[in-house]
Amino acid sequence: MSRAGETIRLESRADGFVFDAYHVKPGDARRGGLVLIQEIFGVTDHIREVADGFAEDGYEVIAPAFFDRQQRGFEATYEADHMARAVALSQAAPWDEVAGDAQAAIDALQGQVFVAGFCWGGAASWAVAARCEGVAGASCFYGRRITELLDEAPRCPTILHFGKTDASIPLERVEEIRDRYPDMPVHLYDAGHGFASDRRKDYHPDAARLARLRTLQLFARSGGGRGEGA
Repeated sequence: MSRAGETIRLESRADGFVFDAYHVKPGDARRGGLVLIQEIFGVTDHIREVADGFAEDGYEVIAPAFFDRQQRGFEATYEADHMARAVALSQAAPWDEVAGDAQAAIDALQGQVFVAGFCWGGAASWAVAARCEGVAGASCFYGRRITELLDEAPRCPTILHFGKTDASIPLERVEEIRDRYPDMPVHLYDAGHGFASDRRKDYHPDAARLARLRTLQLFARSGGGRGEGA
């Protein structure tokens, strides 16, 4: 499938490491910038497709390849052997490096800049919202490792999305987040893990559409308006 975007290179604010990123611009009036954070599977065709979709909504999107330090160009399938490698790479990416890489992407965008991420990227989005400068809003999809970061509060409007039947994220963990941040919108869907991806067995179209709508509404409320940051 042909893509609307291009591969660019960015220099991490953490250590100067140069990494790849998928970059796509909106074809119409620009609403703002978006840093899109991958699942553990890398910047896959699915992530590029999601980036293209947000570009159609008016956002200039950068999807950094956060695992380039460990394996440049890593893209995994959902097979067991690929899953094991993907988990290992995600565990080898400390949050300070993730934040430094994300900051480079934020700095490459103009106007209001938002962040959204899925799975590992859901927790990474929380870390970016807490640690990075220039983030106007964050949407975190089923981030299991968010509970590792509860001492670091996001510094921008943030919403969370979880599946009620997600075996990897017990509802007790979700309640732990709610107890710590009672004013933060935490949305629960009648779905499992990965419900927003049409590549996953737990894909739930209705939940995916609603979570995406809520994400776009958050961005709009937080300054994502037509003509922002040309």
